[in-house]
Amino acid sequence: MEIKDKIVVVTGAASGIGRSLCERFARDGARAVVLADIDSAGVEQVSASIAGQTQTLAITTDVSKEQDIQTLVDKTLQSFGHIDLFCSNAGVFTMGGEEVANEHWQRIWDINLMAHVYASRAVLPSMLARGEGYLLNTASAAGLLSQIGSAPYAVTKHAAVGFAEWLAITYGDRGIKVSVLCPQAVRTQMTAGGTGAAGVDGMLEPEQLAQTVIETLAQERFLVLPHPEVLSYMQRKTADYDRWLAGMRRLQERFGNAPK
Repeated sequence: MEIKDKIVVVTGAASGIGRSLCERFARDGARAVVLADIDSAGVEQVSASIAGQTQTLAITTDVSKEQDIQTLVDKTLQSFGHIDLFCSNAGVFTMGGEEVANEHWQRIWDINLMAHVYASRAVLPSMLARGEGYLLNTASAAGLLSQIGSAPYAVTKHAAVGFAEWLAITYGDRGIKVSVLCPQAVRTQMTAGGTGAAGVDGMLEPEQLAQTVIETLAQERFLVLPHPEVLSYMQRKTADYDRWLAGMRRLQERFGNAPK
């Protein structure tokens, strides 16, 4: 997919990866960028900053609420007629393991996984009717490997990757393209407190990540890997799972994230 002249929706658009994607899509000639975020002031500010390059529509959206995502899709279709690319990008992070309180497990589950489910429910009917459309779901390298120090993040990002795989298998022969974005550390609000093990291969700027997204969308590949090392780690994991687990335990010891 080339972004020029496309109608694009981005959730989590007020900052970080989402903001960078919106700015890049506008610069690359998208016909319209629809920006969604729970941060009303932030998403309006980003919308205004790119309005000179493309048509924009800013919509306050809580992605943990299915009705909010349905409203986002409905307003986009009413304004622009169709959606070419839906970037389900919003995400949150929670430290801890099995002891994390149920309400925090539920919140991260709703945002990191169910938001992708809600987006697919809302946007696929119109895409399937047209016989084309693209879903870009943001997961994490944690969804392919794991996350030292956070069971909720590792689990929900694995689930996000699994759901994206299922979408690609189920709808790939009906005109629907699917990619899943799996970076390691990116300079965002989420990493402001430190990257821990996720930063072992360096911190990327959001603009660098956006470049990888553009390249991968053009090639219509499933995995979007801004940190190319992740592919090697995946290969090592599948080649010898026990050896990989031992290596991850050493990484945990190095960064001091073992449960107390």
